[in-house]
Amino acid sequence: MNKSDIGLNAGKVWRLLSNYAKWDYGTLKRKSGLKDKELGAALGWLACEDKIVLHQENEELYIFLGVNVYIG
Repeated sequence: MNKSDIGLNAGKVWRLLSNYAKWDYGTLKRKSGLKDKELGAALGWLACEDKIVLHQENEELYIFLGVNVYIG
């Protein structure tokens, strides 16, 4: 896995999240077809770009798109 692969996987995950629903990790993994380390790297990429929100409820991790608003 290289940076290009991670970027492509991040795009795949972002497209899945683009319906603004809250996805649990297992469903996102299944729908994306990515392995744990691939999904983890893609989520890390998106989190560093401040594109997603990670929310922990009990034992479940939920992921959804963040809303970034810039008023300049």
